[in-house]
Amino acid sequence: MNILPREKQIEAIAALCEGVSIRATERLTGVNRGTVMALGARVGEGCAKLHNALMRNLNVSRLEFDEIWQYVGKKRKAVKATDPITVGDQFTFIALAGTSKAIVSYYTGKRTSEAACAFAKDVRARVLGAPEISTDGLNAYPYAIEAAFKKECTHGVVVKEFAAMAVNDEAAHRYSPGDVVSVQYHDVIGSPRNISTSYIERQNLTIRMQQRRFTRLTNAFSKKFDHHVAAFALYAAHYNLCRVHETLKITPAMQVGVTDHVWSIGELIDAALSGEFPEGTGPEFPQNLDRKDTVQSVQHENRFKGRFTVIKGGKD
Repeated sequence: MNILPREKQIEAIAALCEGVSIRATERLTGVNRGTVMALGARVGEGCAKLHNALMRNLNVSRLEFDEIWQYVGKKRKAVKATDPITVGDQFTFIALAGTSKAIVSYYTGKRTSEAACAFAKDVRARVLGAPEISTDGLNAYPYAIEAAFKKECTHGVVVKEFAAMAVNDEAAHRYSPGDVVSVQYHDVIGSPRNISTSYIERQNLTIRMQQRRFTRLTNAFSKKFDHHVAAFALYAAHYNLCRVHETLKITPAMQVGVTDHVWSIGELIDAALSGEFPEGTGPEFPQNLDRKDTVQSVQHENRFKGRFTVIKGGKD
């Protein structure tokens, strides 16, 4: 069996982590695109296990939740009734630590109450104490967070209203939201001090820049759901362990205390493929969660108390 040299493995994974497409990676490294695809999938699957083991018992005082969209296989309008649920629109739920900027948890699936419950349950298994949580206005979040955290958290919702766009607007603006005309802040559980999703929204931009499969208006979208999940797992591990944050000056994993040094791409590949961690990294034993153990959430109406802000300016 042919084994790709370690140097070529590092070159290929480094390219994928910097937002390079599969075919461009083939041209840059000289490695066949099928080999690049298979290597990325294997390392990505290992990175998911790596994340599951490392990101445990975290002291995180504040979290921000959000979902990032991409489609797999085909767009929604082309999805048939006979297609599996792994085809079409997929949303990756992400929990970001407000101070350390670490990706604490992620879950890819449909934008449903079941997915939100599974995601919130996974977050609860990874963090200690009673964190402050900020989310957008997705109806599934209040029930999912209450079911997972009980009263051991504070939860606030920020709801932004955008100006309607004219039908004849230029195509360049169709993938951008309209001007923000108002922002509403709601206290759902307790009295959170800082309700904001600014950090996680900025994280979504980083994802689209650093992971080619999430870049809009290209043909680089995932053709298989498993590869899509593996690609995000690779991104999350690289972001947490290898990429020095410009504000922190260290990696998010160092800031949150799961490792004491910046990982190299080689260390990331070795840990993902072998399951052995480099010196200075202290994994916790993972707790296997049953993704099927979810509850159908219901929409909670008229349960918010909050404040309202009108943003001045914008286009007439």
